[in-house]
Amino acid sequence: MLARCYARKKVSLGTKLPHVTISRLRNISIHTTTMLRPRLRIPRVSRIWRPVLSYRSIHEVPRLDQFNPEEGVPGLLSPGGFDMAWTQYMQLVTERLNALTAGTQFEQEPTLSILKATAREPSQAPIFNYASMAHNNHLFFDRLAHIPNNTIGEGENADEDRIPEALKTELIRQFSSIETLRREFLVTAMAMFGPGFVWLVKNANSQELRILTTYLAGTPYTAAHWRRQGVDMNTEGINSPGTVKGWMDRTQTGAGGHTSGKFIPTAPGGTDVVPLLVLNTWEHVWLRDYGIGAGGLGGKRQFVEDWWRCIDWNKVEGVASFDKERLKPNYLQAGSL
Repeated sequence: MLARCYARKKVSLGTKLPHVTISRLRNISIHTTTMLRPRLRIPRVSRIWRPVLSYRSIHEVPRLDQFNPEEGVPGLLSPGGFDMAWTQYMQLVTERLNALTAGTQFEQEPTLSILKATAREPSQAPIFNYASMAHNNHLFFDRLAHIPNNTIGEGENADEDRIPEALKTELIRQFSSIETLRREFLVTAMAMFGPGFVWLVKNANSQELRILTTYLAGTPYTAAHWRRQGVDMNTEGINSPGTVKGWMDRTQTGAGGHTSGKFIPTAPGGTDVVPLLVLNTWEHVWLRDYGIGAGGLGGKRQFVEDWWRCIDWNKVEGVASFDKERLKPNYLQAGSL
């Protein structure tokens, strides 16, 4: 008994252990260290490129029921061109708008209300830009019709035949002919050096029609006249009417200012307008399908000409709300008294 205890004591005091015992101790030590060491977890690549959005998606991309993304816009945009000009671009501006308006009073407001409310505030310029572009681009696509390729441009007056009679009468009365209106759209769009929009608007208080331009994210609505941006700064000087001088004249406040420091919802002497039709001249809309237009082939000119053949004139008439009885051709009104 005493011998056994003495033997154990000697071993514990430093007696060399057999080789097998030492190797086992090393294995135990390595195993213990491995268990205590924290494991490095490397996420998969697919998880790295899926950022978690910290805001709610309040504004959504509107639906275009008249078009199939796999078909594009017949006669105007290929499926790829439609994907870039509508699907991808609207998703981009909607995401940016949601990020900028999350937790603000604009979170659940429609884009039209947002652009009117933010047009005068320089600090809210990014919100205005994305709201206005989302609104303008939607209006451009909403006024396009789905016309099969095999029926586009059939006959000498095929494009004019698709215009409702009352609307056609008013357009001819104010622009002398439908061809004149078409050429005015084309010339105006080609004269724009920078990107923007060409609008056909109606006076909200009369039957008057007018064509006007807005550059970049500019808007034609009178309530947002501070950001109409109707002058091309690439071709106009700073002292030209409507540029900085005109803006300063409209924003006079304080002593001697005829606005008395109060916000004026409409432009001085301005009147409300109703947009009937809009042409989007931004390069991302037409560049993919039509090219740069070198040598007179394709380009913006061809895009505008094709756009004219794809207008949904029924929607234009529905927004215009013309007095159909007053606009009937003379031969239909004869004997009505």
